Amino acid sequence: MNVARLRLHNQRIAGATFEKPGDVVAWLGAVQAQDYLGALWAVGLRMRSAVEADIEQALANRTIIRTWPMRGTLHFVAAADARWMLELLTPRVVENNARRLLRQFDLDEAALARSKDLVARALQGGKRLTRTAMYEALETGGVSTAGQRGLHILWRLAQDGVICFGAREGKQQTIALLDEWAPKAKRMGRDEALAELAKRYFTSHGPATLQDFTWWSGLTTADATSGLEMVKQSLAQETINGQTYWLAEAPPATKDSSPTTHLLPAYDEYTVAYKDRSAALNPKYAKLPNYGHGIFNPTIVVDGQVVGTWKRTLKKDTLVIAPSPFTKLNRAETRAIAEAASRYGKFLDASVVLP
Repeated sequence: MNVARLRLHNQRIAGATFEKPGDVVAWLGAVQAQDYLGALWAVGLRMRSAVEADIEQALANRTIIRTWPMRGTLHFVAAADARWMLELLTPRVVENNARRLLRQFDLDEAALARSKDLVARALQGGKRLTRTAMYEALETGGVSTAGQRGLHILWRLAQDGVICFGAREGKQQTIALLDEWAPKAKRMGRDEALAELAKRYFTSHGPATLQDFTWWSGLTTADATSGLEMVKQSLAQETINGQTYWLAEAPPATKDSSPTTHLLPAYDEYTVAYKDRSAALNPKYAKLPNYGHGIFNPTIVVDGQVVGTWKRTLKKDTLVIAPSPFTKLNRAETRAIAEAASRYGKFLDASVVLP
């Protein structure tokens, strides 16, 4: 079993079949999205054909929501999933950060309740405000947003399911009330939510281990185990070198031509969604300066293996892509990178230049 190749296919990086951005996000469960532009590409590269505006439109149409559903980190989630995911995954994050918010920002429950009231009044009626305008509303109501205090207020209110990000206005993110922005978001009982999250993860990210799922979700080991137990009868199980992997019962065919190359954004689910990333990265490359732990930099993936990183520079209608491979690439791999760069250029509607 080739773990890396199966992950490429199950994540729909290879053999992309999705037509709609919302279907990509729902399939994966969540797409890490603190790098907003990178996250747009993370969705687009898993579609049969897409341009950046298609993903932005899905956010504007409210089929995708950007919020903090797991690990205290920004993700895209399907609008229908936002509520139950927040209710399942954020209480532990909130509890673990309560003392830090109090110690560093003087944010106790009374201050947060006051902030919640001010934010709700400022946004009610379908309004969307930029972060700056939101801070002004808090300051007017007597709540300081100095330094990082305002950001942490918004972070906590998003964890509590009060707010989420709305559509952008120009290059500015806006904030909306979650109940108004995603009024049809589902609620689930705890066991149902654990089972649903486990099924989504192992189906879309497998082959993966219980430890991978625990890392990705931020659940306790006990809760992650419970979720897996409830759905494991619908999954396939494989043991490699004493490690148990779970994946969809009917894995896709993985007979790709070689070299098959993908330019992935920073924080892509292919690299970030596993505690053990060795299936896709030779450990000897993990500490290279240009690697960034496989999370902070966009990666070049050839035949399922991370072989380098890349950077982009946009100049008007031109996209300059600068590859930084770990080792010298052969001619076929270099051509494959050019083809992958061309696909990204089409996504951005820009002509590609490779130095």
